[in-house]
Amino acid sequence: MHNESMANILVRDLPSDTHAELTRRAHARGQSLQRYLTDELTRLAAQPSPDEYWDRVASRAGGRIGLEDAVAIIRTERDR
Repeated sequence: MHNESMANILVRDLPSDTHAELTRRAHARGQSLQRYLTDELTRLAAQPSPDEYWDRVASRAGGRIGLEDAVAIIRTERDR
């Protein structure tokens, strides 16, 4: 039995073609629409948002090289 209270989400004005596609994907996985959306939203929430991702990239020091150097490194790695 599940004792923890789980959050609920209500999505209004979802286009019918979007609902149909999500239902199709859930069915293809052998899942209910609720289970499919729970899994997908959990996966989405575990990933950084695009803004968080670019903030991480911007905060990294160094790593800047010119195009010619990048091409030379790639060629060296490729030719090994």
